[in-house]
Amino acid sequence: MPNDAARPGPRDFEVISFDCYGTLIDWESGILAAMHPVISRHELVSRPDEVLAAYARAEAAVEAGAYMPYREVLRRTFAGMAKDLGFAPQADELETLVESLPTWHPFHDTVAGLRRLKAAGHKLAIISNVDEDLFVGTAQALQVEFDAVITACSVGCYKPHDAIFERAFERIGVAPKHMLHAAQSRYHDIGPGRRHGMQTVHVVRDSGRGSVGATPDVDELDTDAQAVADWSVPDLAGLVALLGC
Repeated sequence: MPNDAARPGPRDFEVISFDCYGTLIDWESGILAAMHPVISRHELVSRPDEVLAAYARAEAAVEAGAYMPYREVLRRTFAGMAKDLGFAPQADELETLVESLPTWHPFHDTVAGLRRLKAAGHKLAIISNVDEDLFVGTAQALQVEFDAVITACSVGCYKPHDAIFERAFERIGVAPKHMLHAAQSRYHDIGPGRRHGMQTVHVVRDSGRGSVGATPDVDELDTDAQAVADWSVPDLAGLVALLGC
């Protein structure tokens, strides 16, 4: 099995790249907190897993189309969620996710984990489906200086599109086989990372809110078997342990 604990850990990598939202940032809690007043206002009866599944479906559908800034992706995602959950959004509510994203918090283990990896001498990078200005607030919360940040807006496409990973290899100046990519989403990150020859670690982040959460399910999307990572860990503390930091 690829994730057998007896296997040696990653070797011969020069950079650790991370997905951000869902891996380092607890975006599910952020989405639910942003949607709570909306759900109350419209008197909806929706479980957290239903709200997150609606987000996953809507965002994936928007990002599959022509590129648009992530702010607009979030607006259209909200509109798609509203249709899915059965309410008509008010005009000002379309900014709900845009306004909340910079306030989403890191997971409790994120900052300590990043600091340990940095202190151990590892180069760290971000590959994220976000606009650069929206990432500013997030960068402050992560409290670690990254050696490179590759955003969707700098490439004009969203993961799992190959171009954003190809830009990362070019920008960082490291061959895919010498990059270790850590991410929660098998759909957005693990599949394309494996396809390009990166070493991959699935940061599972089991929230207990359902098997999908805010990320599309690769099995439902009929994504190929390459979405199985080389290693899996429950959180960043697990990644630190895997790398012996």
